[in-house]
Amino acid sequence: MSEWMNRNKRVGGAGEEGVDPFDAGFNMSLAQPLSRSVRLNGFSTCLRLEQVYWRILERIAEANQCSVSAVLSYVDREVHLRHGGVKNFSGLIRVVCVAHLLGAQVTR
Repeated sequence: MSEWMNRNKRVGGAGEEGVDPFDAGFNMSLAQPLSRSVRLNGFSTCLRLEQVYWRILERIAEANQCSVSAVLSYVDREVHLRHGGVKNFSGLIRVVCVAHLLGAQVTR
């Protein structure tokens, strides 16, 4: 863990060792935004996400034996049916990715 985090007691409690979220091996290329052309329910659009989210979407697609566009189309369709749409689709996709990684830890 970085000295700064230890010094400022940002992580971990009494007797607990924290985890440095930005360790020396952090791959900065994962934070680089990447725009991809995708089809959402038959409509072509461009979606800009950091590379790490594209990787998570690829894992979700692989687990469901479909394409990333199919996953995105599903989310787009469901958000319209359940909530009437969303103003920030890329933000929703980021949340979906994090929720996927957290699994049962996410509270409803």
